Amino acid sequence: MTATYAYDDQPSSGHPLRPGASPHAIRAGLLPDDRPSFDEAYEHALTEARETLDLTGLFRVLEHWRRVALMQSDRDAYRRAVRRAAKLATGEESPTDEPLSVTRTKAGM
Repeated sequence: MTATYAYDDQPSSGHPLRPGASPHAIRAGLLPDDRPSFDEAYEHALTEARETLDLTGLFRVLEHWRRVALMQSDRDAYRRAVRRAAKLATGEESPTDEPLSVTRTKAGM
């Protein structure tokens, strides 16, 4: 299986996290807590691509994190989804004032 990445020479319009979004746009769309994980995955994928001359892994990393950033782009909806996931994982409601990082840990995120 091979992966492709979208690129358009035309001026960009629309959502900054549409398919083919730049690594910069992806990183900017992530929650601050997720940026170090993105940086690590991106750096690893770049190193692998340099060594193998195969961009497939890099494209997969970018697409994975683009989707994460897209989910996180609506912070309120993301928080609700994390709270639902935590409830499914623990069987208990999380307090509404609980830090998101704590709720994400409960949810296994």
